[in-house]
Amino acid sequence: MFKGAMLYDLLKPLIFTLDAERAHRLAIRTLAWSSGGTPPRVRPVTLAGIEFPNPVGLAAGLDKDGEAIDGLFGLGFGSVEIGSLTPCPQAGNPKPRLFRLVEDRAVINRMGFNNGGIDAALARVASARRPGVLGINVGANKDSDDRIADYRQGVGKAARHADYVTINVSSPNTPGLRDLQSRPALDELLAACDAARVIDGKRVPLFLKIAPDLDAAGLDGAVRAAIDQGIDALIVGNTTISRPDSLRSPQAAEAGGLSGKPLAALAMTKLKEALALSGGQLPVIAAGGIDSPQEALARLEAGAAMVQLYSALVHEGPGLVRRILKAL
Repeated sequence: MFKGAMLYDLLKPLIFTLDAERAHRLAIRTLAWSSGGTPPRVRPVTLAGIEFPNPVGLAAGLDKDGEAIDGLFGLGFGSVEIGSLTPCPQAGNPKPRLFRLVEDRAVINRMGFNNGGIDAALARVASARRPGVLGINVGANKDSDDRIADYRQGVGKAARHADYVTINVSSPNTPGLRDLQSRPALDELLAACDAARVIDGKRVPLFLKIAPDLDAAGLDGAVRAAIDQGIDALIVGNTTISRPDSLRSPQAAEAGGLSGKPLAALAMTKLKEALALSGGQLPVIAAGGIDSPQEALARLEAGAAMVQLYSALVHEGPGLVRRILKAL
């Protein structure tokens, strides 16, 4: 995959002439053809009873449908999280819905949980070699009459195949979804998912992904609910609907969730707040704006159990994973 990283650097100017979503699909198809590889064992982490070969994971959103699992492990990721997956297939929001902010080394997306449905993805999972830890991220259909039932169904199905399952209530691109981050709705949701994750008497680890836009009271409520309901880890966080004044790209005004370098400061702040609120009772995984070995190390040194990245691969290339592991 080192050759692939060098090739990406050479082809990046050409790739950036393509529409962002077309380039994304090209990347998935290319990775799907890869034979993959075994993730390097660097500073292994045991979390929720799972041993991760290294603390660098792929965040959900890149490989929504589980098409390139082994190829992604070949980049060096100790864990790969696919999804978000919904009970029924859905097309997502109208195109265009994915934008590169080149000057800001950022991305804005309003994809809207586009995926082929959880059943189709799980069929691919069953045939993957999976040399590392596999997480499955689940969401609710946009037109669902009962979103808690959607999550319960998703967790129940994913738990039969995943090493861990992530509940994603933090996407800004499905109207009303983020309301589930607040109590008492969050308690009801987590209780339903807690029951669904028990497969043949085994409790499959359950993670919760929250938004970096929660205020102090909202973050406190989410952390307290996660602890009370037995969640195994908290992922902080997802994309942000905020727009820093520093943005220079003409696409900065597009609606959707912002990710990449401009998110780093906010994500670090929310990581530290979540760690303080949890008081050591809940492991926290850092995500958002991790685009260099230095940033990954800073999150780990701040107390994160692991880190996840995605948008940085667009601007820094697939070699970023190995560069972070080398620094570790």
